Amino acid sequence: MAAIASFLGLPQRGRHERTGFMLYGASVAAARDPYLYAVLGVPDTLDGRFDLVGLHAFLLIRRLRHAPAPGSALAQAIFDAMFADMDINLRELGVGDMSIGKRVRAMWEAFHGRSAAYEAAMGEPDGTALADAIARNVWRGEVPGEGAAAALARLARAQEAHLAGQTMDAFGRGQASFLRAEEGAR
Repeated sequence: MAAIASFLGLPQRGRHERTGFMLYGASVAAARDPYLYAVLGVPDTLDGRFDLVGLHAFLLIRRLRHAPAPGSALAQAIFDAMFADMDINLRELGVGDMSIGKRVRAMWEAFHGRSAAYEAAMGEPDGTALADAIARNVWRGEVPGEGAAAALARLARAQEAHLAGQTMDAFGRGQASFLRAEEGAR
């Protein structure tokens, strides 16, 4: 089938495409945890949801990026799934075909910027750098309550540890679990 698609000049689906969508779906499900919005005060807006999906996808991609094969391929498949989903969501919101590419590119750049900030901050042992990066990105510096950014940073670190305990076999089957937000934010 792949040979036929190649011969016809059709795009080939990646070997890990389905798995990438399944893993990305786990990130989206974790980002929809009501605790994040109701208790931590993350804005329940397109931007707020994008930031939480991005944070959870970042954590999963980070876990897989340097893992043994097929880790880096799965990380790329999650990234690809995320931006295919962003394209679909923009179309469903009625964004015109002519501006979809620009909008998705802007989201791609935002995700990369946030990922770079989170990556740098994850190396800081005291946790304040991560809380600061989260405050800048998720709340645009206007954190609604004292401790919300620190709680989300604790959650990110707890999710990182939780993901570290999961096997590559599970990830290869498209299975990733995240902690409930309330549990990890303590």
